[in-house]
Amino acid sequence: MANLIDKDTNVRVSSVLNRDVSNFGKNHLTDGRPDTCWNSDQGTPQWICLDFSAPVAPSEIRLQFQGGFAGKEVRVEASSSGATACCCIFPEDSNALQKFSLELGTPVERMRIVFCSSTDMFGRIVLYHLAVRGKKCNCDSNLLG
Repeated sequence: MANLIDKDTNVRVSSVLNRDVSNFGKNHLTDGRPDTCWNSDQGTPQWICLDFSAPVAPSEIRLQFQGGFAGKEVRVEASSSGATACCCIFPEDSNALQKFSLELGTPVERMRIVFCSSTDMFGRIVLYHLAVRGKKCNCDSNLLG
């Protein structure tokens, strides 16, 4: 399984703490450095949107939060050609790297990770690592249904 988030993946986020993108922006989610992070502003929900350059078959998501600023209920929405699939994951309030299996059953072109609630009373999310693992597809992505 490879990390499906590459240089051609368009990454968007709901917010950045104090709009300080140089210190807390989306680029820190996938830079591979253990000392950088995406830090959302306050409020719920917060989200990360991934637009893949080609259809992918994700099978696992990996998240590493800062304890105290973790997502409690996380909805993973995947879509392709207007159809969507959805599943919920429930991370622990921990600094540890957490892995969650995804069973979407079909290739997708977009994934949205929605942090419906946070362990932080103000709704902030601090995420040091994000990876979506699986396979790249050379297939018809219009299979969701």
